[in-house]
Amino acid sequence: MNKRFLGTVVVTGILLLMAANASAQGGAKKGPEVARDPDMEQDSLHNLEVARQYFKLRKAYVASLERCEEVLAGNPAFSKIDEILFMAGASSLNLSEAKGKQKPDQYVIREGEKKTTLTPQEFRDKARDYLSQLVNDYPQSKFREEALANLKSLGGAKPKQNNATPETAAQKTKSKNKRSNH
Repeated sequence: MNKRFLGTVVVTGILLLMAANASAQGGAKKGPEVARDPDMEQDSLHNLEVARQYFKLRKAYVASLERCEEVLAGNPAFSKIDEILFMAGASSLNLSEAKGKQKPDQYVIREGEKKTTLTPQEFRDKARDYLSQLVNDYPQSKFREEALANLKSLGGAKPKQNNATPETAAQKTKSKNKRSNH
């Protein structure tokens, strides 16, 4: 009798654990599967943390922008790319207004031997590009509302970029019409 009771308790316990596990995952909606390189992800997380420190604590917007751009160039599939876009946009906007502890002319673009600095309008354009990408591509981001607020002073969000050229779109329409006629 004791063996049967003990067996029933064990089986019941296992079933309860399985049911709890199944219900915990029941309604979860997963996003698209994205293959991320763990080393790149770790490096990008480090750069994000450093960029946050520059941005929030030091008001070093040139350094923050450079760290963000490093992540954008090296790991565009980064899991926190929305925060990177927000910080790059906000840093650019602050630099356009000469805010912070670093002067805007410390941000230098190097093309071979040529070094270029940006005007306040060029920083504003850069800010609008980053913040528009955030708003258009990451509608569920917790940074979206603040990005929209910043975009008001920049003329609003730019429309989402469509990579299709007019000829490509017309060709797709023709091809689609041919398929539906057959």
